[in-house]
Amino acid sequence: MKINKLTNLFFCLTFIFSVNTYAQLNTPRGSQQATVSQRVGITDIYIKYSRPSVNDREIWGNLVPYGMNNLGFGTAKESPWRAGADENTIIKFTDDVTVEGKPLKAGKYGFHIVVNENNTATLIFSKDYKAWGSYFYEPSNDALRVDISTKEIPHTELLTYSFDSVDANSTIASLNWEKKQFPFKIEVDVPKIVLANIRKDFTGQNGFQRQNWEQAANYALNNGGDLKEALSWINGAISGQFFSQKTFNNLQIKSQILSKLGKEEEASTTMDEAINLATVFQIHQYGRTLIGQGKKDKALEVFEMNAKKNKDTWPVHYGLARGYSALGKYKEALKHVEKALANAPNEGAKGRVQANMEKLKKGEDIN
Repeated sequence: MKINKLTNLFFCLTFIFSVNTYAQLNTPRGSQQATVSQRVGITDIYIKYSRPSVNDREIWGNLVPYGMNNLGFGTAKESPWRAGADENTIIKFTDDVTVEGKPLKAGKYGFHIVVNENNTATLIFSKDYKAWGSYFYEPSNDALRVDISTKEIPHTELLTYSFDSVDANSTIASLNWEKKQFPFKIEVDVPKIVLANIRKDFTGQNGFQRQNWEQAANYALNNGGDLKEALSWINGAISGQFFSQKTFNNLQIKSQILSKLGKEEEASTTMDEAINLATVFQIHQYGRTLIGQGKKDKALEVFEMNAKKNKDTWPVHYGLARGYSALGKYKEALKHVEKALANAPNEGAKGRVQANMEKLKKGEDIN
């Protein structure tokens, strides 16, 4: 029995020492890890990488050889550059994208680069994102290859990924190191992704709120969505559902959808109904919208109706001033802007009215 206890103790100690021998301690790396991200629309793009320094070394054509190379280790016969240090550089897209005009599915990718001597490069997005560097690179795992031109930049000591410009549907990502930049454009079909996400959301809790249906219809209206689908969404918000409620906001959206569908008479009737539910400020803003659309006579009618419905209430005289100004009737506009100044609710409003009064005195439109 005593021998068995000693034997068990020996094996336990051997196991502990064995684990300690091979366990890796958490110590700083030579090339620190970093992560950068950027959202385009509702799509997130992440890049995780390690950051080597130039450290007075010759980088291009030496530390990073040109072309594909046999690295002398691993299973790859020819390898690209790992586009960083240590493990794979990983780039992740939460939705489908295009890179330099070529489609790439949502997901994680190992990111590699073939650097050429003539200031060009080939970017490689590999489905194998768990590899260590490029030592086990396998061409059959390529999800996408794109060719780019590199740029000369001021010296960048630490390898750095950045998103250098962003707009509503795209971003320019770049790798910057030493005096070379590798920029590549990532584009996202934002409306398609947003509308698909909305449809999915409507099967859950978000489908039980009227405001979400209004927001969805308005988004589809203004971003090239299916107008018939948008009309069904706004009709659901207006009536027929337990959460439905007829409001100025949803009737105005419906009117705009009908107008875009070429149903002008229905659009006008719907807007007339909306006006009856509107506040003084909603009517005022609608009048300003009409001016922006070039419907100046209609805008003045709306401002006059607001003045009759909400007599001497802020901002009815300000609206009339804008309506007359839009038609070039500056004397009439000036009369109403003076009244607007008298009933402006705060100093901020008074300042804006006063500034427009000065413009009218010079014969300038205040819209």
